[in-house]
Amino acid sequence: MQTAGFSLTRGLNSRHIRFMALGSAIGTGLFYGSATAIQKAGPAVLLAYIVAGAAVFMVMRALGEMAVRHPVSGSFGQYASRYLGPLAGFITGWTYVFEMAIVAIADVTAFSIYMGFWFHDVPRWIWVLAIIFFLAALNLLSVKVFGELEFWFSLIKVAAIIAMIAGGVIIIVFGFHMEAAQAAPGLGNLVSNGGFLPHGWGGLLAAFAVVMFAFGGIETIGVTAGEAANPGKSIPQAVNTVPVRILLFYVLTIGVLMSLVPWNTITGETSPFVQIFSSLGIPAAGHILNAVVITAALSAVNSDIFGAGRILFGLSQQGHAPAAFGRISRAGVPWMTVVMMTGVLLVGVVLNAVMPEEVFLIIASIATFATVWVWVMILVSHIAMKREIARDSLAPSAFPVPLWPAGSALTVVFMAAIVVLLGVFPDTRVALWVGGAWLVLLVLAFRLWVRGDGRRRAVLVDESSAAQAPAGLPVPSTTAGARP
Repeated sequence: MQTAGFSLTRGLNSRHIRFMALGSAIGTGLFYGSATAIQKAGPAVLLAYIVAGAAVFMVMRALGEMAVRHPVSGSFGQYASRYLGPLAGFITGWTYVFEMAIVAIADVTAFSIYMGFWFHDVPRWIWVLAIIFFLAALNLLSVKVFGELEFWFSLIKVAAIIAMIAGGVIIIVFGFHMEAAQAAPGLGNLVSNGGFLPHGWGGLLAAFAVVMFAFGGIETIGVTAGEAANPGKSIPQAVNTVPVRILLFYVLTIGVLMSLVPWNTITGETSPFVQIFSSLGIPAAGHILNAVVITAALSAVNSDIFGAGRILFGLSQQGHAPAAFGRISRAGVPWMTVVMMTGVLLVGVVLNAVMPEEVFLIIASIATFATVWVWVMILVSHIAMKREIARDSLAPSAFPVPLWPAGSALTVVFMAAIVVLLGVFPDTRVALWVGGAWLVLLVLAFRLWVRGDGRRRAVLVDESSAAQAPAGLPVPSTTAGARP
């Protein structure tokens, strides 16, 4: 590979980013992880999605405000470095890479489970290996190809979800009863079989680990700022659709699913979407939905590789990662990051060969820890930015966060509570051990290996000020420690 400079290509337009934003909310967490959440909380899982969704929206608005003000590659890793210090930026960037790697392993695991619906006797690890090399090849193409691929993947998922909701509502309203179904579809299924809170408040709290995992990766919208043709327009449009996506794709969709069949019949052996529509006896519905959830898994892994790669690129520009991760191919892609993610995903092949049954929940809980840590750093970076704006009387942001400052403070408290919950329940406690060890390793790595410019705060262009600057004046560099 030859390098073509050190700038990413701005090849993502509003259509790409809008559908990437849609796609980021429709992935493994919904199509497969929702089964585990339902088993833990029953119908009350709807409350968990609403509460968690509100918190995620606040995170995205905070990220959106920073991304519009500073549309750079590396996104929140650079924001943490700018407003909290280089150590915070180093930890945030590498933890996001860790998050994407873990989530990608969960996504390829889900893909192998979906393929098992059609090919029962084929070992999971074979499917994992095949999909890794296929998506790695796609990510070595230009970012425009990636954007188009995500557009079509997301379009398929959105259309399928809307059709499934419409079909489910028709079945519920008109009282259709399929012979294969175990109970008559209807809203009564939300309060029968133990009630709305069958496992009590403890079950609801236990579900949050999986629910938060479902929203992990949505922050990839901020990562696109460095390659967005018009970040000031496309980022706010994408972020403002978050509440609608949460209500439509999670609350309404899962509510319809649990109305079609009793919640306690959802096993998790395959996607609950596939299981439910197969059990209703609708011809070919299970096979069609299985094809859709496979598309969702492909899209999710694709986004994981993209997000991790762009953050690694930003880290290399700051001196927080090897210079090799900043090398750009002729197609404008940081190719070395794709190679690294491919190597990491091969761990998923081993895990699915050694412990296929336990791997998903363990990975999901570890990913939840990494996700929540990144979200907390986004929130804290945003709080520091707002304080600097007020202290130095800087130009106000073009896309300010709502409910400031109370909303941001409450969201930070909520995220801290999620971390505590991971340690309360035995089946997710491993996340604290792995996550804690990871943070300690990062602190040691920063002290031992980061030198020179990497220990300086990132210098980011303030778009509000830059827009008002007189013509001919120099514009500050977007990064500190950029390598020649």
